[in-house]
Amino acid sequence: MKVRFSMAVAATLFAGTLAMAGDNSWTGWISDSQCGVKGANDKAGECTTKCVKEHGAKYVFVNDADKKVYVVDAQDKVAAHAGHHVTVKGTVDGETLKLSSIDMAPAVK
Repeated sequence: MKVRFSMAVAATLFAGTLAMAGDNSWTGWISDSQCGVKGANDKAGECTTKCVKEHGAKYVFVNDADKKVYVVDAQDKVAAHAGHHVTVKGTVDGETLKLSSIDMAPAVK
């Protein structure tokens, strides 16, 4: 009886872990790894692109909620959004955002 109960608990916990592993959504800015949070604004687009193309920086996502900076795995997908306020979907693995989609964030009224 104890074995069955233990197996049921383990299966429930495993299923819960799989459910939490799905894509999440965050809103923030596309900046570069040299400027990070300082480049998280609507005036930084040209500078962000220049840092990536000329200085070897990487595109990063700066989360609005906690100002945490994540390197984006799909650099080509975010290049057109340099300096933009965006909503991203994906998963986080350490300091890396594994991007599944990116869209312009709705304008704040």
